Amino acid sequence: MTIAQHKVVTIHYKVSDSDSDELIDSSENGEPMTYLHGAQNIIPGLEQALEGKSTGDELEVTIPPAEAYGERSEDRIQQVPREAFQEMDKVEPGMAVTAQTEQGQINLVITEVEGELVTVDANHPLAGKSLKFSVTVEEVRDASDEEKAHGHVHGPGGHDHD
Repeated sequence: MTIAQHKVVTIHYKVSDSDSDELIDSSENGEPMTYLHGAQNIIPGLEQALEGKSTGDELEVTIPPAEAYGERSEDRIQQVPREAFQEMDKVEPGMAVTAQTEQGQINLVITEVEGELVTVDANHPLAGKSLKFSVTVEEVRDASDEEKAHGHVHGPGGHDHD
């Protein structure tokens, strides 16, 4: 069976920064990742690279930023008053916070604290990076009607509804 729309795919993977070869994440020594193909559960470039592959296939692919987590945008970095963090005991660079906006929740990283101004970055931590993936396809199966309707995998490696 080949990977296509509405297939449940299980893969083992390693991902590294293509510039530095620094390992970012890996499923080695752990559980493989299972996702619903075509439901935007993984980055677009990897999903495209897996299209048409079968159980046992191995591939190495480098995904450019535009097909991964996007380019870094200076527009996503801003300074906000320290008082916006009044519910937090301490505010330090490197801290990840969630903010409620008119468009919904967004994840931010505090990059600088200077007096009464806090600089936050809404770029994904991997934005602007080309990512190198080494992938082995472990299993491909048809998705259930419920998985297709919900847009994600159920059961082992997926999501359980109680």
